[in-house]
Amino acid sequence: MKGYRTNMDIKKKIYDKITNIYAIKSEQETAKKIFTAILAKYSKETFKQTNRLSQENVYLITYGDSFISEDKTPLATLNEVYRQVLSNSISDIHLLPMFPYTSDDGFSVTDYLAINPDLGSWEDIGNLAQDKRLMFDFVANHMSKSSPWFQDFLNKENGFDKAFIEYDSDFDTSNVTRPRTSPLFHEYENKEGKVLKAWTTFSEDQVDLNAKDPATLGKLTEVLLEYALRGADSIRLDAIGFLWKESGTTCMHLVQTHEIIQLWRMLLDELAPNVQIITETNVPHVDNISYFGDGDNEANQVYQFPLPPLVLYSFITGNASKLSHWAKGIHKVSNTATYFNFLASHDGIGLRPTEGILTDEDRELLVQRVTENGGKVSYKNNPDGSQSVYEMNINYSEALKDVKNEADTPKKMIAAHHILLSVIGVPAIYYHSIFGSKNDLVGAESSGINRRINREKLKENQLLIQLGTDPYRKAIFTGISDLIEIRKQETAFDPYGEQEVLASAPEIFAIKRGQGQEQITSYTNVSNREITINNVVGRNVITDELISGNLILAPYGYAWVKKGLKL
Repeated sequence: MKGYRTNMDIKKKIYDKITNIYAIKSEQETAKKIFTAILAKYSKETFKQTNRLSQENVYLITYGDSFISEDKTPLATLNEVYRQVLSNSISDIHLLPMFPYTSDDGFSVTDYLAINPDLGSWEDIGNLAQDKRLMFDFVANHMSKSSPWFQDFLNKENGFDKAFIEYDSDFDTSNVTRPRTSPLFHEYENKEGKVLKAWTTFSEDQVDLNAKDPATLGKLTEVLLEYALRGADSIRLDAIGFLWKESGTTCMHLVQTHEIIQLWRMLLDELAPNVQIITETNVPHVDNISYFGDGDNEANQVYQFPLPPLVLYSFITGNASKLSHWAKGIHKVSNTATYFNFLASHDGIGLRPTEGILTDEDRELLVQRVTENGGKVSYKNNPDGSQSVYEMNINYSEALKDVKNEADTPKKMIAAHHILLSVIGVPAIYYHSIFGSKNDLVGAESSGINRRINREKLKENQLLIQLGTDPYRKAIFTGISDLIEIRKQETAFDPYGEQEVLASAPEIFAIKRGQGQEQITSYTNVSNREITINNVVGRNVITDELISGNLILAPYGYAWVKKGLKL
């Protein structure tokens, strides 16, 4: 931000982006005036200074009320759980939408800049931010039908008359990508009794915003900057691929969507350097990584969506070949962009990202395992009228479970996270994963919402006791936490470093990270057989064992072998 007030180059770059976004001259001029005002407003503000990412950064994915207690707000309870058991392992907390909402467990926001009073307050957010980094969720594509923004749109008031997308019979929607089976448009009545039909990608309660309106794009941009101003070190752009709509297209991943993200990146780089823009696009890999732009001008991180199903497939089959083959194509992006890696999240395990990687038979194998282990399957509509699996809803450890040998599940869970912590990028761990939870079948069945199977709220006191007394929770929590603490010490795991997938036995996922004396080779056995790897020399930094010759990995065993340590 230093020197910003006299840096006319930034204004010119922003104007160039606006010209790329809006084709109509009058819209360009309106947008330029709006963004000139935004620049003038936020150039006067002092943004939080945040550091560049390193191997020490590990995200925890959680809701604001994932942990509950009788005497504290949920956000204060989260802070206490962090202080008690996570402070040595977790550096960043991804807070899923913490704003007032009406449905979809927070993703139908009514007010972008208010904290849901059931969770706590902005003061609680400030307390969380004191000794850790925070990631805010920006649900930029849609808002609740009950939001003031949408109500103003219905009634054509307060400058929101074009803020959402009204039905237009001339707009060709025949090719629109649908992630849900619900109708694309729903009807709403204003206070005068007039009915308007509006675009709804996800549900009747989640109405899509109209970024084609410069005033609406300006309002969304101010929300983004407010998040950075209020303590966000990372900002996740939820479902961002749907943001821009053009007649006759899929209305996914359009050029204008990319230009908007680049505009936002440009603003944050100037005002709040190192604040991360993270794009969430649960789509095939090639489309997903397009959000890196040229590597330095768009997303700082993109979700690595193929990783969860590919790791799961490897452990189900006892064969890492398809994971290894895919990973050979994953390399360093730039010194400012990398991957947001995860195995589990508040959503399910998406299967679209495996298109072109796994066969239909492979995907059916995953679906069969998930349903056998009590999971749920969610579907999407296809343009030809058919339906296909969109995601699998299950706790990740339960997905890994083999009912014939359940005792191995904690080993598999730790080994799976060994892969997560080894690959290029920044690891993010869902709260139910690190704490060794299981399926919440009651929550899913009582709500009728498949995703609730992995969204159970945990009682603080009970959880802290179980981490010491429940063998399942304790094994998974201790195993993953220990790996994180070791990883933080090793510069080989720099998220901006390169990776090289090594040839090995089919049962082994082997990957080299780092260079020179700091180089580490990661080996993970995804099978239930003991595997011997020949010609390994170095020190296993996990066990402190010296190796010169053969490395023997037990079933679901793993190792980080550091090259530079002399025998």
